[in-house]
Amino acid sequence: MESLEMMPARVRITSILKKALLAGEYKSGQELSLTEIAEKLGVSRTPVREAFQTLAAEGLIELRMNKGAIVKQIDQKFITDHYEMRILLESEAAVRAARNGMDVSELLARLYHLTDNLSTLDRPYYTELNQQIHTSIWTAADNQKLYNFLMSLWNGPSTGSANSELDHYVQSTEEHIQILQSIRSKDTVKARQMMEQHITRSMNNILKSYRAAQ
Repeated sequence: MESLEMMPARVRITSILKKALLAGEYKSGQELSLTEIAEKLGVSRTPVREAFQTLAAEGLIELRMNKGAIVKQIDQKFITDHYEMRILLESEAAVRAARNGMDVSELLARLYHLTDNLSTLDRPYYTELNQQIHTSIWTAADNQKLYNFLMSLWNGPSTGSANSELDHYVQSTEEHIQILQSIRSKDTVKARQMMEQHITRSMNNILKSYRAAQ
């Protein structure tokens, strides 16, 4: 049985903030308080400070000495560029996972169980499973550089505000099943295609949220 590789706190916090920034939940010029975000997320200031540094390096925020950060201007091109990189790299990871004979049996079993219990699904469970599916594929691709790049791009479930979370969970679960079934059958063409569709839908969710927030 595979063990769940937990993302470092700074990566999880970065993914939460990155999704919020891309979806337009924070406006250009808005100040982000390190202390307030740490309290809201129930963590210490240290991983939030590390997340701020990562987001600043990506051009999403501008750090202010002892004053948190300021949100920079984010446009649709920035969002599209971000997801296009995920599409390229995650699709390649799925192809490599298929070639390498990734064992997907445990993940598929959890997804099949999930389809019968979606009405009682909660966000933390879905977030954890979603993370495990993607990171397991990255690991199976067997390329540490590729894994590191994908980890830096991770922004968690791209639910967006234009559709309900449950609708997203239903669609995403079906897509995950198709991706893993393709990997199990070593169908590299379909594995790439299904991952491309999966990430593209996530991109469209975030773009809809961004437009609605403007």
